[in-house]
Amino acid sequence: MSLRTTSPATTAPTAAAADRAAPQRTYTPDVRYVLLLGMMCALPAISVDIYLPSLPEVARDLHTTATMAQLTMTAMLVGGAAGQLVIGPLSDRFGRRLPVLLGVAMHVVTSLLCMIVPAIGPLIVLRTFQGFFNAAASVVAMAIIRDRFVGSDASRLMSRLMLVIGVAPLFAPSIGGLIAGQLGWRAVFGALALFGATLWVVVWRRMPETLPPERRRVGGLGTAVAGYRHLVRDRRFVALAILPGLGVAVLMAYVVGSPFVLREGYGLTSGQFALLFAVNGVGLVLGAQVNASLVRRVAPIRILRVVLPISVTLALVLLAIAVTGWGGLAALLVVLWLILFMVNFVPPNASALALTRHGAIAGTAAAVIGATQSGVSGVISPLSGLLGGDAVAMAGVMLAAAVGALVVLAVGTPAYRRDGAWSGASAVLD
Repeated sequence: MSLRTTSPATTAPTAAAADRAAPQRTYTPDVRYVLLLGMMCALPAISVDIYLPSLPEVARDLHTTATMAQLTMTAMLVGGAAGQLVIGPLSDRFGRRLPVLLGVAMHVVTSLLCMIVPAIGPLIVLRTFQGFFNAAASVVAMAIIRDRFVGSDASRLMSRLMLVIGVAPLFAPSIGGLIAGQLGWRAVFGALALFGATLWVVVWRRMPETLPPERRRVGGLGTAVAGYRHLVRDRRFVALAILPGLGVAVLMAYVVGSPFVLREGYGLTSGQFALLFAVNGVGLVLGAQVNASLVRRVAPIRILRVVLPISVTLALVLLAIAVTGWGGLAALLVVLWLILFMVNFVPPNASALALTRHGAIAGTAAAVIGATQSGVSGVISPLSGLLGGDAVAMAGVMLAAAVGALVVLAVGTPAYRRDGAWSGASAVLD
């Protein structure tokens, strides 16, 4: 397996300006390489989606509330945020392969332990550790992309990965519901362990090292802290790093809230919910693929400045439908599908722009983006349950996240100023 480029790998620069001056690569990744990176990125998503249909059963079996059951989802996201902050710098220090192999191995162990938990407390703790360790797969995948691509090429590759990642919402809930229906919700974690073990073997055999020793950062904790300090001082990087989290928060508010809104609020069966979840997954995948094609002709920052106002408008409509009941379930589902179609325009473009600014510490930069994404979405997503768990609460949280993303883009970047809005396809928003 190989990843072909038209220029040799550059040596690690020590300044952001050197990163931005790096030559552009031609977008020619091997298909198997894309599939591998997609599987790595999909590990956290699969860990969420395959478990979703079991949430009501988990609450009943462990004699707890819906809010506590939802915390098992939030715990994984928060653990993922912490894990990326730790694993990102380690991947800059020791290369990409070792951290991901260790992280995926521990994902398998925590999945097996989740099968035997006696109460909701231990399950929440184990899901936190599961999120921490499987963060290695996603943060390393992001760093690998920056090792080889920048600007629009990186955005296109990330969007193509969404085709692989999108298989999770298409099939994982149905598979999880089938497993839980036949064998119980604990068997779902056995399936997660099996997937993790398979991924470990594929990474061990197929994933090349993209960070040679001469480009690795030497040092310990002080070096990692210095890298984070350098990143947080870059105001535009911080704004771009926050945007994926707010975009995913829109998605996660739906993901966490929909089992209760659709199954309990609208009386859908487990099978009907899984089918609707798959249909909405098609929207996610289509949006990502449209973005991958669009970014070849339109600068990522231009896409962001158009998509976010549209998302806010759709979220307003969704909230109005939830409050008034206009159009019933059909109207709610149509607007939900449109919102989810727009979701995957945000993370690939914002992440690519942010990573382009700091290629010398790509692992650390990817960790900040990933941790912010997990942390922001992890904090926001359970709010729908805390606010009542109905359609109004879910739509309100989705609207708040979309508005937050628009404000961050407007205030933290020059996207709505002439110099930022009309920059080139590989804009880094200087």
